[in-house]
Amino acid sequence: MTVWDRPEPPIQPVPLDRERIVAAALALADEGGLAAVSLRKVAARLDAGPMRLYRYISTKEELFDLMVDAVQAEILPEEQPDDWREALRGLAHRTRRAALRHEWLADLLGGRPAMGPNGLAVAEATLSAFDDIADIDTAMRAVETVSAYFIGAIRRETAHVRAERASGLSKHDWQRASGPHLTDMLATGRFPAVARVVHDGADVDAETSFGTGLDWILDAVAAKLTPPPGA
Repeated sequence: MTVWDRPEPPIQPVPLDRERIVAAALALADEGGLAAVSLRKVAARLDAGPMRLYRYISTKEELFDLMVDAVQAEILPEEQPDDWREALRGLAHRTRRAALRHEWLADLLGGRPAMGPNGLAVAEATLSAFDDIADIDTAMRAVETVSAYFIGAIRRETAHVRAERASGLSKHDWQRASGPHLTDMLATGRFPAVARVVHDGADVDAETSFGTGLDWILDAVAAKLTPPPGA
């Protein structure tokens, strides 16, 4: 039985429900990451005894599932996308924006099935965009391919943000600080491709890079969905 199937206990003298518990957990995670979340810390935030929370949620993993599903509500499109490409592009960009608001989300993306009501609604809106375009197996491969791209891109961007915060340096300051080592390594001539990136590569912001890569992936999916000539 999942956490969504299990009924909540009766109202207690001090009001408590899963919605309040999840809201408190989200606040803790937004402030300090997943390491700041535990049932005991959530209980303290709600000024409730830890054992009371176990009447609503059995494990921290269940709490994470509820937290992810709460954020899925931010990813759900306001209306059904007109076509599959719009559906997948919107899914990718809304997920990235949600991860920028909730940095901890990058640590849980792709690591657990989206079985909550909001997660299922996101999946329904995305897959139904392929109706009359592709069979369900092809639609699933398309969604999985695009999801693999944007989850990886979001995790990489999040890692860079955390590294900058930990070092106290911006991206450009960090590059300058590591310049002598990098200059010496490139001077050996062993890394010509890396040298071209360093000296000639364009300085593209994260959002533009994300969108460009996403378009490449969508073009590849479109090629698979388009019947070959003469078919």
